[in-house]
Amino acid sequence: MELDAIGGAATGGLIATAIENPSGLAGERQHHCADCGTETVGRYCHNCGNPSHVHRTLLHLGEELLHGVMHFDSRTWRTLPLLVFRPGKLTREWVMGKRARYVSPLALFLFTIFVMFMALSFAPIVPETRGVAAVETDVAGMVARAQADVATAERALSSASAEARPDSGARVAAARARLKNAIAEGRETDSLANASGGNWKADMAARARSNTLGIETGNKALDEKIRHKLENPDLAIYKLQQTFYKFSFLLVPISIPFVALLFLWRRGHTLYDHGVFVLYSITFMSALIMAIAVVDRLGGAPAWWIAVPPLHMFFQLKGAYGLGWFPALWRTAFMLLFSLIALGLFVMSVVWLGLG
Repeated sequence: MELDAIGGAATGGLIATAIENPSGLAGERQHHCADCGTETVGRYCHNCGNPSHVHRTLLHLGEELLHGVMHFDSRTWRTLPLLVFRPGKLTREWVMGKRARYVSPLALFLFTIFVMFMALSFAPIVPETRGVAAVETDVAGMVARAQADVATAERALSSASAEARPDSGARVAAARARLKNAIAEGRETDSLANASGGNWKADMAARARSNTLGIETGNKALDEKIRHKLENPDLAIYKLQQTFYKFSFLLVPISIPFVALLFLWRRGHTLYDHGVFVLYSITFMSALIMAIAVVDRLGGAPAWWIAVPPLHMFFQLKGAYGLGWFPALWRTAFMLLFSLIALGLFVMSVVWLGLG
């Protein structure tokens, strides 16, 4: 089975487990469970959990759907403000069992990742800039035209009468100035070509075909697969994007051990608590990235946004684990370092799964 299929199946399974159970309000109430036959008292069978209300009409189906959407929305509007402004309280209340009012961290994480990649899929493609080779061709043509203009102006000056020589001399000077500017622009283009190496996609494809990229993973078969996929950079980028989406859930198990390291000597915290912390934190960071991308397209993102991630981590740590200012501060510093390490491991995993 291909790794892409495994990633898609895993993501689909996580989404399915994150969806809330039906409310059981639509349709007529049955006094016995339609599934196991147990006599029911409330909205659900106490034996198997099946809803007591069984809808059989399209109207009841629409009623249940509407209730589910509105119920989710009400919890969303209670969850999102806390996620942004009081992440520590949200994490702590979910861990302590106060969960009916909020969207589950897994559901919110998967929904945010889905929206982020859907937005990227429908975002307008920014056209690539012209290659350096094309610019060099234009500059060479401009230099050639300027040289021809200088030659024409000098011939006109040599055959001009005494009265017309001042005007001809001015035209020669103007042509020589244009030639000087064209030569200067050509030198600048040469410097740019030497610095950038021209079109990076074409350069990568050429180096992949000539086997000069220096890919050495220790596995010759894997090296050959990566080299072969890099011969088509556009396809390689697409594969990486799809792999990033399908295996985004790997960020959670990669990050949990790093959070656990910060609380090894504190009792009362479990890996589940750290998992909830990681899910809410990654969800906020993903939403922040989307917001920055939108603001940047509209007119440029402000420079102060770089302070938002550490501040959010600090207040989430402080509130979720009941820490003081100094314990939360030094843990935030380590958390930033651990986040970079976890992100590096995740990127390496995505490259290996997407290209290998």
